[in-house]
Amino acid sequence: MKKTTSETRKYRIDMNDKILNSGFNDYKKFFALDNKAYIDGTLPAKTKELMGLVASMVLRCNDCIFYHIDRSITEGATKEELYESFNIALIVGGSIVIPHLRYAFEVMDEILEEKK
Repeated sequence: MKKTTSETRKYRIDMNDKILNSGFNDYKKFFALDNKAYIDGTLPAKTKELMGLVASMVLRCNDCIFYHIDRSITEGATKEELYESFNIALIVGGSIVIPHLRYAFEVMDEILEEKK
C-alpha cells in the first residue's frame, strides 16, 4: 500500500523521535551533524538539498529521495531545477537510477500538487 506524502512525513518524524529518544546518544550526534550540513552557508540550503537529492538517487534510497525532494521544494526549488538534478543523478549513476527517477517524478508531482 502506497503512503501519502503526509503519511510519509509523519512516519519519518515519529521514527526519528523514537530513535533520538532511545537513550543512545551517538544517534543524536549523527542527526545533528546531518541537519547542520543542509543549512544555509556559503552554499544556500536549496543547493545543498539538491546535492543531497542527487546523492540519494545515485545511492538508490527512495526514503532519502522523498526527503530531499520535499526539502528542495520547501527551499524554493523549481520543477526545472529538480529536472536538472535528476539528470545529473542519471548521468552519474547510469541506467540503474531509472527506477528511482520514476519514483522521483512521482514524488515531485505529488508534492508540487500538494503545494498548490
